[in-house]
Amino acid sequence: MDFEQLINARQSERKYDNQPVDRSLLIHCLEAARIAPSACNSQPWKFIVVDEPALLADMRKAAAGMGMNKWVSEAPVIVAVVLEKMNLTARIGSVIKDKEYSLLDVGIAVEHFCLQATELGLGTCIIGWFDEKKVKKLLNIPKRRVPLLISVGYSTSEHRKKIRKSLEEMSSWNKY
Repeated sequence: MDFEQLINARQSERKYDNQPVDRSLLIHCLEAARIAPSACNSQPWKFIVVDEPALLADMRKAAAGMGMNKWVSEAPVIVAVVLEKMNLTARIGSVIKDKEYSLLDVGIAVEHFCLQATELGLGTCIIGWFDEKKVKKLLNIPKRRVPLLISVGYSTSEHRKKIRKSLEEMSSWNKY
């Protein structure tokens, strides 16, 4: 699959079959995230893969709340993305430039993970709405933030046509 096919194939999957995901495929996804670029090579992330049935059941409950993300009960894998501390250079740059580089870096790493999953025939959904306190407790995460979860599995949904702003709406040349 070439890059254009890959980015068009990747979508937020919300229907999964119950087939387990082989760990070797997940390792490929983790490797893709691992080599993602980051500010000052800080690599401010840790990916915690949850596939153990009892823990996964609890994670599904933490991911589905207030009527959101009910579909996550079908996901055979949930990955928690932990925001780790940046190295000193990235932290200084983040303060001086008033930009949260670590969140940008995590976003890049997560997209690398998801694109690799797509290329391997897996579906993913990046989840921002979940009970972070519960996730941290379940996974014994120290004083860190968990900005995102990723559901992973074999999708049973059809590919949807992407609805996006036009090129003219989302870009311009030489001025706003």
